[in-house]
Amino acid sequence: MFPDAEGLRPTPDRVRETLFNWLGQTLDGKRCLDLFAGSGALGFEAVSRGAAEVVMVENNRAAFRALQENCKKLACTNVALRCEDGLEFARRESGRYDVIFLDPPFQSSYLPKVLSLLADRLTEEGLVYVETGAVFEPDTGLQVVKSDRAGKVFYQLLRQAQREPK
Repeated sequence: MFPDAEGLRPTPDRVRETLFNWLGQTLDGKRCLDLFAGSGALGFEAVSRGAAEVVMVENNRAAFRALQENCKKLACTNVALRCEDGLEFARRESGRYDVIFLDPPFQSSYLPKVLSLLADRLTEEGLVYVETGAVFEPDTGLQVVKSDRAGKVFYQLLRQAQREPK
């Protein structure tokens, strides 16, 4: 069950299927961050595909309570839930992640700020999934690996830009 919270848009099934095809069918041993978790659809999908740890961050209290309830129902022992602002979490987070899911409110200006804070939190082969309401061009040392669109949802998979050898 997910609350009817303003701005809460669970990632559509078709988009989620495409994303996990891009990532590969298994996330065995991966450490994932679901920032702006909302319904938790991406984080719970990562758990179901073998992620070693998923950190879910959600600021909306009703959505956070639903995440807690769903985590309990699913007996998720490898999920860490945080009820706080995603941007604040990104500012102080020091952990490293193999996959970061970013689906901030479409009307917010969070995405460029969060990407600049989290780009260095990726492991060497780490990937960032971005879901937006408009075409987005990263300018934080990240490059687009894959991209697509489903209706009004634009989504991309990013990785650290390849550095030129010295």
